[in-house]
Amino acid sequence: MPPTLLLQRLAQQLAQREAAGTRRRLTVAEPGRIDFSSNDYLGLAQSGALQAALQQAVTEKSPPAAGSTGSRLLTGNSVAAEALEAQLADFHRAEAILLFNSGYAANLGFFAAVPRRGDTIFYDEASHASVKDGIRGSFATAYSFRHNDSGDLERRLNRATGAIFVAVEALYSMDGDQAPLRELAAFCQQRGLYLVVDEAHTNGIYGPRGEGLVVELGLEEQVFARILTFGKALGSQGACIAGPHVLRDYLLNFSRPFIYTTALPPLAVATLTAAYHLLPAMQQERQRLFALSELLKTRLNAVSGLHVPAASHVIHPVFFPQHAGPAHVKAVAQAAQAQGFDVRAILPPTVPAGTERLRLIVHSYNTEAEIEELGDILSKAIIQR
Repeated sequence: MPPTLLLQRLAQQLAQREAAGTRRRLTVAEPGRIDFSSNDYLGLAQSGALQAALQQAVTEKSPPAAGSTGSRLLTGNSVAAEALEAQLADFHRAEAILLFNSGYAANLGFFAAVPRRGDTIFYDEASHASVKDGIRGSFATAYSFRHNDSGDLERRLNRATGAIFVAVEALYSMDGDQAPLRELAAFCQQRGLYLVVDEAHTNGIYGPRGEGLVVELGLEEQVFARILTFGKALGSQGACIAGPHVLRDYLLNFSRPFIYTTALPPLAVATLTAAYHLLPAMQQERQRLFALSELLKTRLNAVSGLHVPAASHVIHPVFFPQHAGPAHVKAVAQAAQAQGFDVRAILPPTVPAGTERLRLIVHSYNTEAEIEELGDILSKAIIQR
């Protein structure tokens, strides 16, 4: 294909997105906007305590290198990285931990490596793109099941062969609802299935010390693998997979995103070590986060023309009962932004057509007054539209 024809094809596809009102663009949040959009649930990304702990760690030892210099199987491994993995295994009540550079890489690395030809993967239809992309890289057979519908999962089991994996998220990133983990864990135990739980949005904010929802529910012995990310409540970057020792060793040998990726830089390892030292003492922040979450849900459901599902936690999708389309949702988000609130519209293809929404994320540093003001702004924006 001549280069000009390829460029024309790309431009046409972008034009189609533009016409549908769903074309993506990079934006930079204006300084000072009130944050109802980021994943920094506990404020650790901007925490003075974390900065101080990191500075102390750097000054007590020789300054860490700027880069890790290679993959962990070559020159990128370190005593600090192995110590962090041991620390996290103890913290998350897991046999073993293996670090990855992101939650996306961890999901790719698990699903493309562990399920093999002849095995079967069942995944919740609302699973993150990284889970679906990892499944595409596997030779296993895969089937989706209806969101949070264990009965639908059970009905599909007659298609399964080999080792059978069930993939869910502890808290879903677009709908803010939890997987029925107790029910799923009991079902998987009874049927001999391997439950895999993505804890991207629960790591740090659930559990007695922030260990995640699996630990809060006491299910760590019934879950085969957990994907725990650090770019949200931990305020840093990277991820890990928690599971049996043999799983860690297998991933180290067969997971391509681990084998062929430059390791996390030493400064990231030091930041995570410091963040995990702070996390157990942040119970007050976690309690405040949940209280504000309930307040936001109540306040917005009092606004005529808005609906926030009762099952949402911390992440709150805000729906318009009468289908308004992407342009309307974006206009409401822009009205909030103009009043100093960082509010974002979520549009297709990130979510199915007809389910476009605002997605509001609560943080421990938000205030009751901010929630009240945001409710007023959204109410006025709907009337004006």
